[in-house]
Amino acid sequence: MGDKPVWEPIGSSFNQHYYQLFDNDRTQLGTIYIDASCLTWEVQQFQGKAVIVEKLSSLPFQKIQNSLTAQDHQPTPDSCIISMVVGQLKADEDPIIGFHQMFLLKNINDGFCTNDMFRFALRSFG
Repeated sequence: MGDKPVWEPIGSSFNQHYYQLFDNDRTQLGTIYIDASCLTWEVQQFQGKAVIVEKLSSLPFQKIQNSLTAQDHQPTPDSCIISMVVGQLKADEDPIIGFHQMFLLKNINDGFCTNDMFRFALRSFG
């Protein structure tokens, strides 16, 4: 087999960088977004680098640890990369919970994540 396609290491490197920032200092996540970026966090939608960082920085936990269990990356026809992550997170003393997150990556002057969608894997129906 040959080398992995170029989008695989780019997507994996982005995810490693994102979750390192998310786990250690969410205020630094502004370095990856652009002013036109969109975030969907569960059902809430946010647009713009400052608004996204404000939302992520205000999440109600002090300590967080993410563990990625699977990553898939694909190129798009317009030279972007879609990155889908499945993982688990441990926040403060809460039980471990699964999550899914999708990023659309495009190299734009001051950032590279144009879209970010996050959902917890377990939902309460009732």
